[in-house]
Order: sequence, then structure tokens, then C-alpha cells
Amino acid sequence: MAVPYTFGSATTSIPLSQLDSNFATTITLGNTAIQLGNTVTTLNNMTLGNVTISSGTSSIQTNVANATGVLLEANGGTGTTIGYNGFKNRIINGAMVIDQRNAGAASANTINDYWLDRWTIQQAPTTGKLIAQQNAGSVTPPAGFPKYLGITSQSAYTVASNERFSINQPIEGFNFADLAWGTASAATVTLSFWVYSSLTGTFGGCVQNYAGNRSYPFNYTINSANTWEKKSVTIAGDQSGTWVGATNAGAAYVILSLGTGSNFQTTANAWAAGNYQSPTGATSVVGTNGATFYITGVQLEKGSTATSFDYRPYTTELQLCQRYYYRAYSNANRDYFGFAYSTSLAIVFLQFPVTMRTTPATMDTTVTASNYQVYSLATVTNASSVPALNAASPYACNITVACSAVLTAGQGIAMGASLTSYYYGFSAEL
Repeated sequence: MAVPYTFGSATTSIPLSQLDSNFATTITLGNTAIQLGNTVTTLNNMTLGNVTISSGTSSIQTNVANATGVLLEANGGTGTTIGYNGFKNRIINGAMVIDQRNAGAASANTINDYWLDRWTIQQAPTTGKLIAQQNAGSVTPPAGFPKYLGITSQSAYTVASNERFSINQPIEGFNFADLAWGTASAATVTLSFWVYSSLTGTFGGCVQNYAGNRSYPFNYTINSANTWEKKSVTIAGDQSGTWVGATNAGAAYVILSLGTGSNFQTTANAWAAGNYQSPTGATSVVGTNGATFYITGVQLEKGSTATSFDYRPYTTELQLCQRYYYRAYSNANRDYFGFAYSTSLAIVFLQFPVTMRTTPATMDTTVTASNYQVYSLATVTNASSVPALNAASPYACNITVACSAVLTAGQGIAMGASLTSYYYGFSAEL
């Protein structure tokens, strides 16, 4: 027999036998704290408000509805998250699931090029030493993560004093300002991630401000080759320096070194005034030909303890990425609509799925004009130039495409492409 419970704002004790899933208990909670003892309990069919579930050494399984913001404090306060926790993780695409640019293909990148969404490579000033791919090498990711970013060194390269090779993610001010860095209230954060490498030893990275003049280099150890290991680094918030506040400008970088020159190295685990991306003596991935470095589950969160990974819905993660880069594909079905500006020039309109961080200044697209078509009431004609960005805002844009003089000015038109791989890409990256 089902036993329904409805509570308001109270601290309520519920008999554990009545929480057992065998009783098909339905529990509706407002601002209620549930306290559990040392038991194995399954909580099913729960509609929650602002709820904290506390336990001793309980193992608790959940099937929670409407559970945004719910925190499970288990085993004396380890902070295991149940469900979607909103924006606990300041890293976007930390599980490496979104790859708008390459769709899983390998990418040999240049200076500050993006591999997966929100993840850029620094190869400066020398390029061509690394290649990356989503799920490179067909290694099985750690449990709970379907994807990872895989990096392979292309030579045994000795890093010069002025060179840097690294994986970076820039963080926008709106997503970082509440940490109050640069003030006496600076919050402690914890960076955690899963890593798998053909190399072992001490590796390096840093968190730094966007200006690159306040840095916290850290180190971590990979103990076993070709084995997934979880790492975490706790960083006391910086009370000095200049940190961007709640704006759409860049606030911070999370950097994982793949080889750093001596000019950018300093002592580990302390704030320093300058651009320091790795501790002295860290292992160089680019120093070994064919070396691999795979990473997933990257999380930066407020607090001194690494908690469970903040899994966001795929659509939510994609939209977070599309704020910085959006790629619209054409599927040869006259996807985009507009009007004939003249007999040989069409203008089509495209609305972005989310508000972009800023107005995109450029549009990247496939560079073959003849595979784009303009459809009018009377005719279909191939484009005579590659479609070009004409005007844009953070919300939408219009695109121009030239063609033969067969259009009627003012008449409605549609534009499409003959290949589904053709696209229009818009960048508002930091």
C-alpha cells in the first residue's frame, strides 16, 4: 500500500521502513530536511522543493523528480549530488560531449584553436606538435562518461623557454563573479577531472585571471600508465589582483599543461603575480613522440572538496556551448528564408538558438559557392559566391548570397545546400 507524505517547512523524521521502495511511497516535500541513519534506502517518486537529505553512512539511491538544487550530504558530509544541480560546475562541456566543429573527427590545430566546444589548444609560438580528437584511440572512458578529449604528441619536442602547450578553457565573468576573487571574500574552489596517459609522473596546470598576470600553478601525479585516474586540486581564492566581475568579458582560465617553457614555470600551489602555467619540473607530453593524454569529467566548483560530477541535460550543455559558437547545418531542404535584394543578390535570415555572448564578427562556412542554391518563385540557381555574413546581433543575423541575375527584387526566396555537411558557423568565443 502506498503511503503518501506531504510536508512543508520542517525538519521531519520519517520511519525508514516507510521510505523503502517496496512500499511505493510517494513523498512531496517543501523546505524539508530528511535525516537518515545507517541504512540502504531507495527514495523513489519524490517531488522536492529546497531539500537537504542527510545521512550517516547510508547508501542512497534516488529517482528524483523536480530536484534542481538538491544536495545529498552522505557519509558525514561528502556532498554527493543527486540529479541536475544547476551550475555547480563552472566548466562548460567538461564531459567532452559537444563537438560542433569536428563531429568527432581528428583536428590538427594551430594557436588557440578550438578542439571540442569550449576547449582550446595553446601551441605558442610553435604549432603542429599535437593532434586531438573526441574519443581518440577508442579507449573506454571512465564509468559515467561516454566521451573524452584525446591528445597525441606528434614528435619528441624540446620545449623552448618561451613556448607553451596546453589545454585551456576560458570562463566568462557572469559564470565566475560570485567567487569574489580579488577581494577578501575570495572563495575556495576545487578542480577535479579524470585523466588517462601513456606517461606517468608529476604533471602541471594552473588557474589564472584572464589578463594572465595572476596565476596559481598546481601539480598532480599520474601513477599508472594507460589507466583512468581521478584527480582533484583545491585552490584558495585569490584575494589580490584584478578579476573581471559579472560581465560577458573573460574572467579566468583553467589550463592543463602539455609542455611549458621555463619562462612560464614557477613554484607550485601558491598565487603568483605573472603568467605561470605550470610548476617547475612538470612532465611534458610533447616531449615524447606518440605520447597520449586523455581527459574528461572536468569540474571547477566552489568549496574545498571535489563532489560528484554535475551532469547537465545534453540540450542544456549544447545551449551553453552555443552561447560561444553556433554551427547551423544545411540539409538541402531550402532551410533558410529571406528575399531578393536585387536580381542577383539574396538576403536570408537566421535566428540563433540562444543569445550569444556578443555579436559574432565573422561567419565560417564551406568554401564552395556552387553547392549553395537560391530558390525563388520562378527558378533555382547556384550561388556565384560563398554566402557571407552581412549583419548580426547576439540574437540573429542575415546572410547575403550572390547568384545569376534571375531573381525578382522584393520576392521571397529560400537558400539551401546540396550537401548536408555544409554549414554556417558563428563565433562569439572569449
